[in-house]
Formats: sequence, C-alpha cells, structure tokens
Amino acid sequence: MFKIGDYAVCPGHGVGQICEIEDREVAGNRSSFYVLKIMANGMTVMVPTDSEDGIRTLVGQNEIHEVFELLNDHDVKVDNSTWNRRYREYMHKIKTGSLLEIADVLRSLFLLKNMKSLSFGEKKMLENCKNLIAQEISLANGENSKDIQSKIEARFMAEETVI
Repeated sequence: MFKIGDYAVCPGHGVGQICEIEDREVAGNRSSFYVLKIMANGMTVMVPTDSEDGIRTLVGQNEIHEVFELLNDHDVKVDNSTWNRRYREYMHKIKTGSLLEIADVLRSLFLLKNMKSLSFGEKKMLENCKNLIAQEISLANGENSKDIQSKIEARFMAEETVI
C-alpha cells in the first residue's frame, strides 16, 4: 500500500509521485484510486489501489546492479527484422514497466545504432528508455539523473569509436 508522497512506477509512463488517494464511483461500484503525477511530463494518472499490474515500488539495489550488468553485456544477437516489427516488440517490453525489460530494449537499440541508422521512432524510443531508467535509478539511489544517463551512455561509448 502506497501513501501520499511516495514514488511509484507506472508501466509505460515512468516514475510518478502519489498526490492523492481518491474514491470514485465507476460502473456503479465504489473504488479507490492512486492519483500519480508523472515526473517526466507532469501528466496525471489514476490507478486502482487494488490493481496488481497498476504500479510498483522503485527498484532496489539488486535490480539496479542487474540493469548495469545487462547494459554491460554486448555479446547478444541484435534483431535485424523490420523497424516496425522491432518497434512493436520493444513497445511491449517497455509497457511491462520492468526496468530490466526497458534496459534490454535500450541495449538492443544502442547496439543496433552502432550497426546502422535508427529510424526516428527508434531514436525517440532509445532516449525514452534512457530517461525512464535514469529517472528511476536516480530516485532510488539519490543520485542526479544526468549522472545516471552518463553512466548508461559510457557502457556504449567504446564501441561507437571502434566502428
């Protein structure tokens, strides 16, 4: 159970802060909702308090470590299917809200970027993934989001200079 002022991750939107817990009538039933203000864009999202898929807590240190391990592992097969097929698959992973899934998409896009030019949508997705990861880790660790972004980018800089 979250409290007002807590940070939570809303899949597909990123980190938000709970502003209110509000009761509303929906389809004749009284339900309770968390009202989150998404930090990245200021959007307000309502999530049922009893929804298991609705929101989750910020990641812990173990998952942060796993994210950076995943980003360091470049010995993976890069998907060379059409950009729209990749885009659909990547969007599905991002919408899970799992930081590891988002990191997997980010790694794939960075590695693909080293092989060929990304489409406009893929470039935008790469930046979005980087921002989602940096924002959550910075709040969980108490670090600056820009510093986290720099740490993420550093995982891929050496390869960019080689190619």
